[in-house]
Amino acid sequence: MLEYRAELILWVLAGALPIILMGVWIEAAQGGQFGLTPVDFARYFITVFFVRQLTVVWVIWDFEKEVIEGKLSFRLLQPIDPVWHHVAGHLSERVARIPFILLLIFLFFILYPQAIWLPNLGQFLLFGLAVILAFVLRFIIQYTFGLFAFWTERASALETFWLLFYLFLSGLIAPLDVFPEPVRTIVMFTPFPYLINFPVSLLVGLPVDVVRGFLSLVGWILLFLGANRLLWRAGLKRYSGMGA
Repeated sequence: MLEYRAELILWVLAGALPIILMGVWIEAAQGGQFGLTPVDFARYFITVFFVRQLTVVWVIWDFEKEVIEGKLSFRLLQPIDPVWHHVAGHLSERVARIPFILLLIFLFFILYPQAIWLPNLGQFLLFGLAVILAFVLRFIIQYTFGLFAFWTERASALETFWLLFYLFLSGLIAPLDVFPEPVRTIVMFTPFPYLINFPVSLLVGLPVDVVRGFLSLVGWILLFLGANRLLWRAGLKRYSGMGA
């Protein structure tokens, strides 16, 4: 990952959608119709940018390629589950990505000093735990979809379909606080708001049910982990890559 820092800059900038949306919502909030001030929107979306950078996942494309090209066979010969190679790749990329993320956030606060705030220690700790669990959930969900590569050559199409709901229901496009109450109630029974909106709300200080949020994260992780293990065992029986 250290050899591809120039490429990482482009990937970080490619995830700048929350910063673009920030400008839209700050302008829209001038009328005071959303219950959040322009400063609230600025803090929310810069935190969304940070969370999204820390929880970005691409395992489905790597795993799909391994299955289609038969490269998974070599992983299966090793005494560890192949998933740990992907976990290590994601974590090492995260370490290389963080300096660029912090630089962009620093530049943002220079340009928009009104948005500077200092969360307390409790908020930081809860936020850190929520981000870790959000990354784990995002990874397991995408890896579970990736296991369908044992049955189809385009498992990544599932991620593309899932992404549509992720964009609109996770809090990436807009804070869930601006959603109509009936819609927000339904969305809270899905895994999407816990991937972005929940950790962001913890750090920014927006009202959120902390206990429900963490229980939901753990519950969805366990649910997808169970489905993942079942698909893994069934998929290996079908796998016929080179050398398998």
